[in-house]
Amino acid sequence: MESLIRMRMSMHDAHYGGNLVDGSRMLNLFGDVATELLIKNDGDEGLFRAYTEVEFLAPVYAGDFIEAVGKIVKTGNTSRTMEFEARKVIAPRTDISDSACDVLEQPIVVCRAKGVCVVPKESQRG
Repeated sequence: MESLIRMRMSMHDAHYGGNLVDGSRMLNLFGDVATELLIKNDGDEGLFRAYTEVEFLAPVYAGDFIEAVGKIVKTGNTSRTMEFEARKVIAPRTDISDSACDVLEQPIVVCRAKGVCVVPKESQRG
């Protein structure tokens, strides 16, 4: 089972000079992906317990379109181990004009993570 969301990073997401987006924004997207996965799997939002690994691999800027995907890779009694990846799929081209963008031929992996979520036994319906 897999879930995918796609979001455009806005100027509101930019936190650093040069319109650089804070890496924690990718973790917010992974949290939303995890919630959808838990609802699909268990019929409940569950709780995110911990990230066991996080790698920031490339910068993200305001105007970038980010695709976040995740999947459940291991199911325990109440735990769900997940893997996530965020990819830049569209990038602005401000060198051409303020509204120009390019769809990237090859998405750029900007972040990878692994984490564990928990769905209490009494909340599981799936």
